Amino acid sequence: VAMATKMHFTTVDYVIFALLLVASAGIGLFYAFSGGRQRTTQEFLMADRSMSCLPVSLSLLATFQSAVAILGAPSEVYTFGTQYWFLGCSYFLGLLIPAHVFIPVFYRLRLSSAYEYLELRFNKTVRICGTVTFIFQMIIYMGVVLYAPALALNAATGFNLWGAVLAMGLVCTLYTALGGLKAVIWTDVFQTVVMFAGQLAVIVVGAGQAGGMAEVWRKAVNGSRVAGLDLNPDPLERHTFWTLGVGGVFLMLALYGVNQAQVQRYLSSRTEKQAIMSCYVVFPCQQIVLCLGCLMGLVMFARYGEDSPLDRGYVQTKDQMVVYFVMDVFRDLPGLPGLFVACLFSGALSTISSAFNSLATVTMEDLIKPHFPNMTETKATFLSKGLALVYGLVCLAMAYLASLMGSVLQAAFSIFGMIGGPLLGLFCLGMFFPCANSTGAVLGLLAGLAMAFWVGIGSFVMRASSPGVVPPLNNTIFDNVTASVGPVLQTATPRPVGLEALYSLSYMWYSAHNSTTVVLVGLVVSLLTGPMKEKDLRPGTVFPVLGTLLFFLPERYKEKLCCATALASEPRDVQAKPYRTGQTDGAFASEDESEGEEAQTKIVPSSGQTLPPVVQETAL
Repeated sequence: VAMATKMHFTTVDYVIFALLLVASAGIGLFYAFSGGRQRTTQEFLMADRSMSCLPVSLSLLATFQSAVAILGAPSEVYTFGTQYWFLGCSYFLGLLIPAHVFIPVFYRLRLSSAYEYLELRFNKTVRICGTVTFIFQMIIYMGVVLYAPALALNAATGFNLWGAVLAMGLVCTLYTALGGLKAVIWTDVFQTVVMFAGQLAVIVVGAGQAGGMAEVWRKAVNGSRVAGLDLNPDPLERHTFWTLGVGGVFLMLALYGVNQAQVQRYLSSRTEKQAIMSCYVVFPCQQIVLCLGCLMGLVMFARYGEDSPLDRGYVQTKDQMVVYFVMDVFRDLPGLPGLFVACLFSGALSTISSAFNSLATVTMEDLIKPHFPNMTETKATFLSKGLALVYGLVCLAMAYLASLMGSVLQAAFSIFGMIGGPLLGLFCLGMFFPCANSTGAVLGLLAGLAMAFWVGIGSFVMRASSPGVVPPLNNTIFDNVTASVGPVLQTATPRPVGLEALYSLSYMWYSAHNSTTVVLVGLVVSLLTGPMKEKDLRPGTVFPVLGTLLFFLPERYKEKLCCATALASEPRDVQAKPYRTGQTDGAFASEDESEGEEAQTKIVPSSGQTLPPVVQETAL
C-alpha cells in the first residue's frame, strides 16, 4: 500500500545526488585547466572543432532528453496508454533530413552560429531577427526546465525547492562558463549514462515488485493501456499515428535541424562525416530512451492500476507522480532514490548547459562581433565566458518567475514549441527556395510567429475557460524542446468548428503548421517584391532538392533541370564576394584572424577531406 505521507531522502541519497553535482563541476574544471585552457573563442564555443562522433551523439541525445521528458513520458503512458510510443516513427525522418540536408550546408559554410547562415542567404536584418527570436525562446525555456523538476521533487519528497534550483543553476553556470563546449559535451555524456542507469533501476525494481515484466504487460493489456495503431487522420486528435509520426517529424526538424544548441554540436565535430554519423548514432539511443519512458509508465500502471496517487491526493499534478512512484518503489533501498533524482537532474543540467553555451555563442557571433570586427581573441573569449555566466544568472531569475507563474508553466512550454516552428520555416525558406528574398523572409517569420501565438494563446484561453476540460497542467507532455500545449478535451465533447477547431489543433502539429505559414507567406511576398536572381545567390546556401531527388539522371540533364552551378568548381563568386567583410554581406569574424587560408574562403574541406561538387539550385 502506498504511503500517504511524504517520503524523505536518506543520507545515502543526498551523498549520491551531491556526487553528481561534484562530478559535473569537476569535468568543467578539468577542461578549464587542460588543453588550450579555453583561451580562444574557437575552443570555448566550438570545442576547437575537434569532437568525435560518440560524445557528440550522446550530447545531442542529452540536450533533447530533459528532466521534463523523464517526468512527462511515464505519466503520459500511465494515463493515456502507449499511443505515445509511435513518436519513435518520427525520429527516422527527423534525423535523416538534418544529417543529409542541414549538416552539409552548415558544415561546408564553416559557421559558428546557425544564424550566420541567414545573413549569407538573405541579409543582416534576417540574421538579427532569427537570433533575437532564438534568445527569447531559450531564456523562457531555461527557467521552466530548472524549476519543473525541483518542484516535482519538493512535492513528493520534501527536498528543499530553492536549494535544488540554486545547486543546479550554480553548478551548471560554473562548468559552462569555465569549461566551454568541451565541458558541456563531456558532462552530457556522463549525465546520459546516469539517466539510463536511473531509469533502468526504476523499471527493473518496479517490475520485480509487480511480479515480473509479463505480469506488468498483462495488467497493462487488461487495463487497456496498450494502444494499437490509430490511423485516424483528424489533426484535432491529440495523439494518433499521423500526429506523432508525421507532425513529430517537424518537431524533430525544428530541434535537430536548426536549433543552435544542436547545430553547434554538429559544427564542433572533427569532420562532416563525423557530424553525420553522430546523427545516425542518436537514432537507436532515442528509441531506447522512448522505450524506457513508456516501460516506466506501464510499470507504474501495474503498481497502482486505475487508483493513481493523484486520485488519492498524495500528489497535486501528474508530473509529481513519477517522483512519488520512485520513492514508493525504492522505499527500502537507500541510495536508489538518490540515483533517480541524480538521473532527473542530469536531464535538467544537460539541457540548461547546452542553452547557456548556445546563447553565449549566438550573442557573441551575431550581436557583438559584427559591430567590433577588430576585437582581440583574448577579449572575445573573456566576453564569451562572461555571457555564459550572465545567462546562468538570467536562468535563475527565470526559475523564480516560473515559480510565480504557477499554472502558466504550461504557457511557457507552449511558447517554446510555438517559436521553434517559425524558425524551422525560416531556414527551409532559405535552403529550398532560391527565389525567396530577405523581405519575404522577415515578413514570413513575423507571420509565422503571429500565427503561432494566435493559435497557442487561443487554445490555452479556450481550454482554460471551457468546462469539462481536464485542468491544464495535469496532462501535458513536457517533451523537452518540443513541448507545447497538450491538455485533452473529454472524449464526449462534439467536434469543434471554425476558430475552435483551429484552437483544438493537436499540439504535435504546431511546428508543421507554423513553419508552413512562414514558407507560404515568405514565397508570396518574395514573388510580389521581386524574387532573388541566380547571380545574387551565394554558393552553398541553397540545397539542391531536385538534383538530389533525381540522382539517377546524368549530370548534364540535372544541370538543365536545376539551373545548377557546381559549388566546388567555381570559386569565381567566392572571390567576387569575400567572406570576411564588415558589410551586410557577411560579418565573418568567427575564426581566429591568423587562420589565413581559411579566412580567404569560408568553404573549405576539413582535414584532407575533398568536397563533392554541390549543385546549387536556383529555380523553383
